[in-house]
Amino acid sequence: MQKALFDEYQRLQTGESTRAVAYLRLRRALQNLMDAGILKPGQALPSERDLASLLSLSRVTIRKALAGLIESDLLVQRQGAGTFVAERILRQFSRLTSFTDDLRERGLNPQVRFLERSIGEVTPEESMALNLSPGSGVVRMYRLRHVDGSPIAIERTLVPHALLPNPESVTTSLYEALEAHGNRPKRALQRLRAVALDEEAARHLQLAVGAPGLLVERRAFLEDGRVVESTRSYYRGDAYDFVAELKSD
Repeated sequence: MQKALFDEYQRLQTGESTRAVAYLRLRRALQNLMDAGILKPGQALPSERDLASLLSLSRVTIRKALAGLIESDLLVQRQGAGTFVAERILRQFSRLTSFTDDLRERGLNPQVRFLERSIGEVTPEESMALNLSPGSGVVRMYRLRHVDGSPIAIERTLVPHALLPNPESVTTSLYEALEAHGNRPKRALQRLRAVALDEEAARHLQLAVGAPGLLVERRAFLEDGRVVESTRSYYRGDAYDFVAELKSD
C-alpha cells in the first residue's frame, strides 16, 4: 500500500496539479486509491510519522490531509489504534444518467432554478477535484431542482471551462449541454450517504434544519480519463429514492 500511495502522490505532483497545495494532493492521492479499491474498507493507514517520512511532508500536512477525509466520512480514527478506511457500502449504479434523465423517465417534469452560474479561475480545492492545473478556468453552477413546483434537490457543480465553453447553454440538463460539445461523461464514481440537512440546504429545500437528507457526491469522466464534472448534491430524504440492480457473479 505504501508504494502505491507514494507512486500516486508522485504522479499528482509531477502532473498537471504540480503547484497544488501538498495536503490537497495527498488527500486526492488517498481518495484515488480508495476509488480504485487499492485501499479497502477497514484497512489501516500507516502512522502519521510513517506517512511524513514516506512522502517527505510535515506531520502537520499529513494531519490536515487526513482531517479532510475524516470529515467526509472516508476515514475513521480509533483512539490508540490509528486511522482506517471507513467501512462503507459502495454501490455502482448500472447506468450513468443525469438528474433530468431520471425524472423524465419517471414521467415527471423537472425544473431548475440557477442560484449561481459563473466562470472563474480554479481554486486549489477545485483543481484537485477536477485534476486541473492552476490558472485553468472552471464553470461553477449552483442549482435548485424542482418537480411540479416543489424543491427536491440542491446541487453545486464544477465543470472545466474548456469542456463547457458557454455555461448559458445549460438550461435543464448539464449532460445534454456537454453532449452538444462532444463531452458527455462515460463513467462516474458516486458516493451516497444519509445526512442531517444544514441550515442552507434546509432553507432551499423548505425543510427544518436537521431534517434527514441524502448527500450524493459524483465525479464523472470522459473516455480519455479527464474529469468532466464534480457535483455535490443534497436530496430531500422524504422525496427521492436511489435504486440499484444487483447481480451475482
